[in-house]
Amino acid sequence: MTGDQALRAATARLVAAGMPDAPRDARRLLSHACDCAPGRLSLILPDPLDAVALARFEAAIARRAMREPVSHITGLRAFWGRDFRVSADVLDPRPETESLIEQCLAAEFSSVLDLGTGSGCILLTLLAERPDAHGLGCDLSAAALRIARENATRLGITSARFQQADWFTGVTGRFDLVVSNPPYIADDERAALSPDVRDWEPHLALFPGGDGLSAYRAIAAGAAAHLAPGGRLLVEIGAAQGPAVRAIFAGAGLENIAIHPDLDGRDRVVSARQV
Repeated sequence: MTGDQALRAATARLVAAGMPDAPRDARRLLSHACDCAPGRLSLILPDPLDAVALARFEAAIARRAMREPVSHITGLRAFWGRDFRVSADVLDPRPETESLIEQCLAAEFSSVLDLGTGSGCILLTLLAERPDAHGLGCDLSAAALRIARENATRLGITSARFQQADWFTGVTGRFDLVVSNPPYIADDERAALSPDVRDWEPHLALFPGGDGLSAYRAIAAGAAAHLAPGGRLLVEIGAAQGPAVRAIFAGAGLENIAIHPDLDGRDRVVSARQV
């Protein structure tokens, strides 16, 4: 079977399974199975697939047909121009989170605290873009911290430390920048999620319970004790949560509160400052 034949058959299988981006997913998984750069895949499609590559591809397509995310199958997800190791233990880095990175980089910082660091994609991206800065990534999940440390090693970033913590518990010191993409999906929104997310990504990183705002309350309550004078707090939010998070931050005494959109024009980031 040639690569092209295998690709057509796999695409049809994913379409039948209801995958919205079946052709793209099939090409990414074929590239992974053949250990081929995606940009070179077209060059090898006319050639017969060897038995090992074909078996890897068929296994990957079977997993994707069960709605397992492509990134879990390949083990990598691109974010801000870098590849990050991911697994079922961490939230998949998403394009909308790049809006959070953009806002963080809009002002200078020399120290950063990333709450709920997961794969470390936020902290490590910020430190890669600001080589003179240093930072701490905290997460309640020991498994997530193992992935974050692996990503730091892969990217050659030595200015990051990691610590198991429940938000600010056990965290000492003050930081120029405190950043978080916390769990924010409310209980009544769970059923509407894609199965790729709801059934495969870590619930600890998705569902805080209740109205989805408990993480913001915890972050706002502890921010003052961990922000340096003039320090900034930035968090990712759900598209309808901007006014509620702004009110939580204002109630905690934070100032210069602003809501920022993502590239699709949806509210995505709330920023505030410790004055």
